[in-house]
Amino acid sequence: MTPSIDLVVPTSGRPALGRLLLSLAAAEGPRPGRVIVVDDRVDRSRPLALEAADLPVEIVEGHGRGPASARNSGWRASSADWIAFLDDDVVCSAGWLDALRVDLADQPAAVGGSQGQIFVPLPENRRPTDWERQVKGLEGAAWATADMAYRRSTLAALGGFDERFPRAYREDADLALRAEEAGWRLVAGRRRVEHPVPEPRGWESLRRQRGNADDALMLRRHGPGWRRRIGGGRGRRVQHLATTGALLVALGAALSRRRRLAAAAGSLWLTGTTEFAGRRIAPGPRSAPEFFEMLVTSAAIPPLASWHWLRGLARHLRPRRRLAVLFDRDGTLVEDVPYNGDPALVRPRAGARAALDRLRRESVPIAVVSNQSGVARGVLTRAQVEAVNRRVEELLGPIGTWLVCPHGPDQGCDCRKPRPGLVLRAASRLGLPPQRCVVVGDIGADVEAARAAGARGILVPTPVTRPEEIAAAPEVAADLEAAVDRLLR
Repeated sequence: MTPSIDLVVPTSGRPALGRLLLSLAAAEGPRPGRVIVVDDRVDRSRPLALEAADLPVEIVEGHGRGPASARNSGWRASSADWIAFLDDDVVCSAGWLDALRVDLADQPAAVGGSQGQIFVPLPENRRPTDWERQVKGLEGAAWATADMAYRRSTLAALGGFDERFPRAYREDADLALRAEEAGWRLVAGRRRVEHPVPEPRGWESLRRQRGNADDALMLRRHGPGWRRRIGGGRGRRVQHLATTGALLVALGAALSRRRRLAAAAGSLWLTGTTEFAGRRIAPGPRSAPEFFEMLVTSAAIPPLASWHWLRGLARHLRPRRRLAVLFDRDGTLVEDVPYNGDPALVRPRAGARAALDRLRRESVPIAVVSNQSGVARGVLTRAQVEAVNRRVEELLGPIGTWLVCPHGPDQGCDCRKPRPGLVLRAASRLGLPPQRCVVVGDIGADVEAARAAGARGILVPTPVTRPEEIAAAPEVAADLEAAVDRLLR
């Protein structure tokens, strides 16, 4: 059976978008169901470059929060079996659409993603610049979303891209590692895109050092071996820290008039900086502008990279809160619409987004555990439940772990709250014992499910919560923000 495929292209408004769409329109093979272009520009005063009118292009508005957020907006707007992500500055080969279908057809259920081949052309009449060599590195980048397809079910189970990665730097590697950790296999496909080297902004290598802060988040999420797992090199962090340390010692010794120490530390700094500059200059064109830029940036990069790395450590390596929060959906995160199968009727509860964002900032895992007996009663389909869940994530941000009981009250399942099944499965999915989980809900069944599973329960009453449920609850909070404040205190 041929799977349905949608394409998602996040864009910051680069003119290269039109070139990509023209290459897709010219490619041989069956058209995708939809080409979802996520407009992630902050300034939308100018029209996007949408030259290929014969493609099924749809525009989805992003939030201006970077590629991870934009890609999430794109795949959540799709209902296809597979989502193929493309960067807005690649060019698809003539056979790309046919190759995409072949790459994704008949993949076993254990395969969660497929990567295309990336080719970066370099000038033939001279040596490549430092910037060109950096872009060339995309050819060997594992699971780069310049051309990467994922099953929609895989994305839904993982919660999509982690929006704490604000740059196009590590968010794709993080998603791939999480997919492998959850048991999916990622495979290499035969399709191929070309990634022309974009025109660099001045001193681009200095701006790119901000990505070192994202490495700290990768360290927290995946441990010290994450670089090896994505096939990356060791990098120069140790050398950058040593060079920066020598510079600081030299400056401090000079200010305190300790000349010998200043001279020794200064010599170490100069040696490290010279070695770094030499490594960057040797393979390049050695033109005067390139030579000058390499000298200046080789002196600036070690302290800048070290600063961003330490800033990332301070932000992301705070002591872990070994805690997970499981939310009821209807009446807790969103207004309760009985047997709702219409995403247009989803309305967030007051304070829900702020409460979830606070937990995300604190790296506290979250999940939703929800009774949906409308499926058993025949008034809802599973597809409608999933569509409403997608709309909840569009409004409240990524949640990732969804556990739903589709059974009726007379079917004797172990998952319908107040039974503990959903809570126990959520705890297992999140890798924590139930005793380290907190269930937040609006009715007695939520806190009873928590008690049956050995978890902590907090009731956030609404006008439909019965007085006896409030009286029986072990903990009661006035609203979601108060409940989260109680947990994080």
